[in-house]
Amino acid sequence: MPVDLGELIALYHRPSARTHLVGSPVPEILDALGEEAMDTQQLLDALQRRYALDDADPQALAARLAELESVGLIRRA
Repeated sequence: MPVDLGELIALYHRPSARTHLVGSPVPEILDALGEEAMDTQQLLDALQRRYALDDADPQALAARLAELESVGLIRRA
């Protein structure tokens, strides 16, 4: 369950028993993913629709996803 700390969000990851402090765009990415598996392009499209992004960078999104995967907050389907 996320806890809003103003500019940061605290996320408790039960499997690792670690708390992660994350800032934008991580909460937005996790919210867009929800319970649905998406590839990078589908996620980028969803973020562009939801947040009216004109200059979304697929490489930057791929880097953020790799970071989230490395700490166990997401996993590849």
